[in-house]
Amino acid sequence: MARKTTRQMPLDLQNTDESHAKIAVQITPSASKNEVIGMQNDVLRIKISAPPVKGKANKELIDYLSHLLGISKDRLDIIKGHTSKNKLISIDGLNKISVLEKILSHTTR
Repeated sequence: MARKTTRQMPLDLQNTDESHAKIAVQITPSASKNEVIGMQNDVLRIKISAPPVKGKANKELIDYLSHLLGISKDRLDIIKGHTSKNKLISIDGLNKISVLEKILSHTTR
């Protein structure tokens, strides 16, 4: 039986630095549209419309997160998982709680 995705914030909020956050993200590339699915096992799940070819999905992910968070793209960085569906994203200028609150407010499910 599949686990239900929820809007709850993860219990692991060790990174509460006021000016920096790191979040684990699992993407599904080549989706029909960009959308936030929710949190599962402390991992943010996001569908991305771009295909996983030549960095297109990574670029689309950064563009989408920038839009959701209302920050410039240069404040976001993929620090792990460039060629994987599982990524670690670094965000400058916001703490982890603020990041997750903003992103999860756009959850579609």
